[in-house]
Amino acid sequence: MNAPPYRGRFAPSPTGPLHFGSLLAAIGSFADARAHQGGWLVRIEDLDRNRAVAGADRAILSTLEAFGLDWDETVVYQSQRRALYQAALEQLRESGLSYPCACTRREIAARGLQGPEGPIYPGTCRAGLPPNRSPRSERLRVADMELSVPDAVQGGIVQHLAREVGDLVLRRADGFYAYQLAVVVDDAEQGITQVVRGADLLASTPRQVYLQRCLGLPRPAYAHLPLVLGDDGRKLSKSLAAAPVDPSNPLPALERAWRLLGQTPLAEPPSDVETFWQQAIPSWDPSRVPSGPHRLGSRQTGAADRHAPAPQ
Repeated sequence: MNAPPYRGRFAPSPTGPLHFGSLLAAIGSFADARAHQGGWLVRIEDLDRNRAVAGADRAILSTLEAFGLDWDETVVYQSQRRALYQAALEQLRESGLSYPCACTRREIAARGLQGPEGPIYPGTCRAGLPPNRSPRSERLRVADMELSVPDAVQGGIVQHLAREVGDLVLRRADGFYAYQLAVVVDDAEQGITQVVRGADLLASTPRQVYLQRCLGLPRPAYAHLPLVLGDDGRKLSKSLAAAPVDPSNPLPALERAWRLLGQTPLAEPPSDVETFWQQAIPSWDPSRVPSGPHRLGSRQTGAADRHAPAPQ
């Protein structure tokens, strides 16, 4: 049986201008798709309207165009796809895989064990709502099992969902559908076969794979690219160093991202964005992408450095 055609995607949240860390993920995703003669889609993850910044989506798309990152098909907005998420939620309800939850964050913090990402939901409402309590959110019943997911860059991740995460939120108390549900539904509906994204989402991958199983959806292949950290060691999007990239002068950022992705330096200095991609796409080698993070403002040793001196 032939494998489906390659379909990748870049899915930014419109919470501000595109910063270098997100650009790195976009470049890696785009290069991998084009090197495999595949499609590359853009999805705006604006499901949480409280965090969306007016006009940020247009600014992000304009920046992608300036860097030569041309997408296929119409840009999709999560805020326009709520019917798909509701249908998935109803499927889980009918299968007995989800349940209403009345617990507040304060109650979960007081009763739950501390996990890698915060308090683990203690299962208070699994057998039914407590007396005189109304549902606030909807949760997924997580099986007592260990789940392993291979990753082309990081080697993979093993997670025991019940012990490390607990029952997942599918619909939040504020009425918004949870990111984990939305991204799984979107990737399946768009036929995504390869997810190339930042390593900050590596820990979320097992719960997304579990949701795919519960919904009977196909699992894409995963590759999580190295994060770019600020000088303070924090993820760039959470750092004061998260300045937007300059779309009026894209070549320096393109060449820097190429080095940080561990790729072989281009044979000729590109004169413009078009000539950069003409050289870059045929030379893309995902096996050279380093797994470790890069600190902004310091020289990092990646896969390319292990083979040849990095250009200064």
